[in-house]
Amino acid sequence: MAKILVINPNSSVSVTRSMQACLGSVRAATRHAVECVELSKSPPGIETDAHVAVVVPNIVEAVSASSADAFVLACFSDPGIAEVRRRTASPVVGIAESAYLTALGLGSRFGIISLGQSSIDRHLRYLRTLELDRRLAGDRSINKTVVELMASDVVDVVSRTGRQLRDDDGADVLILGCAGLGSYREALQDSLGMPVIDPVQAGVALAASTLDLGYRKTAG
Repeated sequence: MAKILVINPNSSVSVTRSMQACLGSVRAATRHAVECVELSKSPPGIETDAHVAVVVPNIVEAVSASSADAFVLACFSDPGIAEVRRRTASPVVGIAESAYLTALGLGSRFGIISLGQSSIDRHLRYLRTLELDRRLAGDRSINKTVVELMASDVVDVVSRTGRQLRDDDGADVLILGCAGLGSYREALQDSLGMPVIDPVQAGVALAASTLDLGYRKTAG
């Protein structure tokens, strides 16, 4: 049995607990141990480009200190993913990239439910880097900080935003654009009648299949 370390790059214990709860079905489907941690040196939420820059060294430190067999970066900005991949031979999975790859197999155009405009701008830059922006139907904000998200029930605004992405933007798959939104996945999928992706679930599932199939870097 291998170990997958899921790194919540912010310091929010409530986000980590939410992720753990949402990973129950993924844990049940894999033989690998799945551990979730937050980074105490980081801010409570990653909402700006400055936050992203601050947490990258903390992620690198956590990966360097761990003996895990695979790592999941559980922030929808996939902060520092290229640098982390350069520093370890173990698989490193980003939840945003994993969610996008999952969405490509479930529909033609995906919509993203985000926390704020800064996140939307960052997502678009990343999608362009991945050359996936042409599959984006829309990215809409619920205008919440991470702290506000974890302190309240936002099912109504999440449902309304998802409906707009489906009806107005033409999305046939939805992605929850924050690690702390996973608890709304099943209710949203049932109410809208379309696939809804929790990126943390997608990331851990990809890490598990990567280990199962023995994908790895080779020297030379």
